[in-house]
Amino acid sequence: MKEIIDISLENEMDLVLAHRRSLQVGEQLGLTVATRTTFATAVSEVARTVIEYTDNGILNIKISGNFPRYSIHAIIVFNSDQLFKATDEGFFYAKKLLPDFNFNASGNSYTIDMGIGLPRSLKIDQQKLSFLKSFFNEVPPLNAYEEIKKKNNQLNILTGEQEEEIKIRRDLDEKKSEFISIASHELKTPITVVKGYTQLLKLLKGQYSEKVGQVLEKLDVQANKLSMLAQQLMDVSKMENGYLQYDFVTIDLNSFIKETVSILSGVYPDTQINILFGQNCKVNGDQLRLEQVFTNLLGNAVKYSQKGTFIDVLTELSESKKEIRVTVKDHGMGISKDELDKIFNKFYRLEEVSKSHPGLGMGLYITSKIVSDHGGKIWAESVIGEGSSFSFTIPVHCL
Repeated sequence: MKEIIDISLENEMDLVLAHRRSLQVGEQLGLTVATRTTFATAVSEVARTVIEYTDNGILNIKISGNFPRYSIHAIIVFNSDQLFKATDEGFFYAKKLLPDFNFNASGNSYTIDMGIGLPRSLKIDQQKLSFLKSFFNEVPPLNAYEEIKKKNNQLNILTGEQEEEIKIRRDLDEKKSEFISIASHELKTPITVVKGYTQLLKLLKGQYSEKVGQVLEKLDVQANKLSMLAQQLMDVSKMENGYLQYDFVTIDLNSFIKETVSILSGVYPDTQINILFGQNCKVNGDQLRLEQVFTNLLGNAVKYSQKGTFIDVLTELSESKKEIRVTVKDHGMGISKDELDKIFNKFYRLEEVSKSHPGLGMGLYITSKIVSDHGGKIWAESVIGEGSSFSFTIPVHCL
């Protein structure tokens, strides 16, 4: 069967549409006035009964058959707790008009298929049916009601597609999160074993050559990188599932930053880190997580700067003294304006550095989440070729 039109049967206005469109189909096929009137009347009788008791009916007008014998059908499907029979008034009268009448009931679901054969003189073929379908796809609305109805249908279809797309994305995110959680836990044990044996071998320094020692140092560095990536994967998994825990304590911010920078200066001996403190204050925070923020920001500043350059760490108390801003500023390669809005997205990496600087693009995503969970905000400013500055705020607990 080739569907020509479909109309939802919700109210009396749809009864008008069903009658007029049925007439129009008959007219386009070339049926006589008497035949198309009979067909449209039968459709109206059934549609009137359906609309009287339900608002979920669907009318489909279709053409069935093969050249040269075709039939036109009006199929109405609906659900109702009301018990219907083929002998009910509207159905009985339609059956008198169209002898090709089938009534099927299954529980509270009903299907009525009524039709009439088309004369061979109409010379129906597939090309004519395709033209008929196109005609009703493009035909203007009969009235304002049908115009509104079509727009609502289009909107419902679009909404349904968007909801399906959101569901697919949500399912993919859940699968990604599950994979990340499993992978991070599975990686942690072998990485710990590798690090343990590496440290054990380093204790036996006098028992192997200098070349072996250099290999061990490289192995230790790579094992630390793997350990950091596994930890980032675990953090992302916890964030996605709402399990990231914090141990909030009162922190003297200047002392905390000074100590953290001192530790990181040993990790980056070729980089000078300058500290410029504003007014001191105390904040509520998780020391390990805030240290993770500084490690990520300073690590990125070093990674994307030339050796021998310096990095500035600045603090500034807001005028209201309700929050303090911390800034890590480098003098490296910089970030384009188009990229700045994306760098805190999960797994996002700058295209120009993805090949030269390994990583999974999780550091800034985790950093932004930690800052947000501390009640602060984080952002970045940059000029290509001059460097970047990453700033975050955190509420002041007391001065």
